[in-house]
Amino acid sequence: MTEKQEMKKAIQAVIKVMMDRVMNKVLVEEPFVKEEHRAKKPLYAALVPDEIFKGSHFERRFVTPFGGVWEKLAIVAANKGLGYGEKGRTIIGKVNAERLRRIQEVLNNLEHGVKDKKRIKPDWDKELEYILEGKSAKLIPVTVISDVYAEDKKNKKKYVFELKAPLPNSDQTKVSKEKMLKLYSMEPLQVDGAYYALPYNPFGKRENYSWAFPARWFDMKNDEVVLIGNEFWEKIGGLGTYKAFIEAINEIGVEYKNRIYREFLGIEPPPEKIEEGKL
Repeated sequence: MTEKQEMKKAIQAVIKVMMDRVMNKVLVEEPFVKEEHRAKKPLYAALVPDEIFKGSHFERRFVTPFGGVWEKLAIVAANKGLGYGEKGRTIIGKVNAERLRRIQEVLNNLEHGVKDKKRIKPDWDKELEYILEGKSAKLIPVTVISDVYAEDKKNKKKYVFELKAPLPNSDQTKVSKEKMLKLYSMEPLQVDGAYYALPYNPFGKRENYSWAFPARWFDMKNDEVVLIGNEFWEKIGGLGTYKAFIEAINEIGVEYKNRIYREFLGIEPPPEKIEEGKL
């Protein structure tokens, strides 16, 4: 079995565990009971078919746990690709006082703007250059807890990835940027790179990414520390990782879609749908 085949199997194992839990939840632990739905929401039930709410019932129990799955998949990719991956690694270092002050200045300016000027557009390179020019003899201990930590065993490099859902909110993006700026400001550096990463791009191409909230903190189309979709998976797992990821999901996708049709919806999957829905 090749390394990519091993990665595919590991990816599938993570997805299967999540999907089996989802199926157990919607079929056993928290099934959709038509009578309960009608009793609790008589107006809705009178106007909208039960099947619509049954679908929403499943969606809520599917989308929520998927947030934690991305980190698990990233760890799989790191272990099989770069050589080592870990969730929630604590990075401890020292940052001089002036750099810390400048980090807060940069973040405040991005959030509130500068008096008598238009809102400042983020520019990672210029911001980091300004921060690193800060000098102070006072070194302050700083702790950063990473979303995903990875080591390139071959090249002896260490990386941190702030991995967020494809449509992150403003607050969590601000926190990620602060963490990354602190990592790049440490003396000496404790990692070789820190990135803001999204597992896929719901807008298609990088230049079309247009979710407003993270754009307040990063230039999502141009900042090199931003990795979206394929860029992230290739960085953490090596060339071909994104393709392996897509193939792995497609191989088990039909099985679960058919189970959802039969076991949850109680209908046979339409013939034309059996092979549809591949990523």
